[in-house]
Amino acid sequence: MKLSCIIPAYNEAPRIGKVLDAVCGHAFVHEIIVVDDQSTDNTVEAAQRSGVKVICLDQNGGKSNAVAAGISAASGSHVLLLDADLIGLTALDITTLVEPIWSGLADVSLSLRGNSPWPWQVIGLDYISGERVFRRDQVVKYLDEIGTLPRFGLEVWLNHLWLADNSRIKVVRWPDVMSPYKAKKMGWSQGVIADIQMLRDIFNTVPLRKATMQIMKMWAKQNKVKKILQSNHG
Repeated sequence: MKLSCIIPAYNEAPRIGKVLDAVCGHAFVHEIIVVDDQSTDNTVEAAQRSGVKVICLDQNGGKSNAVAAGISAASGSHVLLLDADLIGLTALDITTLVEPIWSGLADVSLSLRGNSPWPWQVIGLDYISGERVFRRDQVVKYLDEIGTLPRFGLEVWLNHLWLADNSRIKVVRWPDVMSPYKAKKMGWSQGVIADIQMLRDIFNTVPLRKATMQIMKMWAKQNKVKKILQSNHG
């Protein structure tokens, strides 16, 4: 197993350095690729200071397109996706997210951050989490399709693929990792607009009814893996 860490980034100069501190030099990580989506701040320079590979896109195409570019350039057998704005991320968090796949207990994993919305905390699943681990060959043949997804349609598209492939899903709780709210990063009005646009992209990719079914099926699958793990430790 060789793990390629892909970090799509747009105007994350104040935050991306801390994320890279957590992943650089990690024993599980084979390579790190930051894909800059035409940032207007110093994101590229901040990433380059960490000595990682940086891909600069010719135009701003959104997260889905940036991730497709990163996967295309990756050489690992597996992909670790990380958002560039995470707060409180540590090397141990990376380990806990990768370990279920590394050990063969699950096929894919995703995080449940400490400030995920309370409904996701209750059910133990954030179905649009941006932090995920999966096999590269599971998605590489779909890169053209991924590149044309709505800007924030990637996560629900991946959910659909995982369910179609009958992947074993492991949710990993990251209680001390936070993702800053858009209103805090952009200001209240711009943050609200960005959240609305994100929801629009999600439900343009997978309609609300199907997204609800995704959540139910993913919840059942991750609970099945959880019960197996509990049985093994029992």
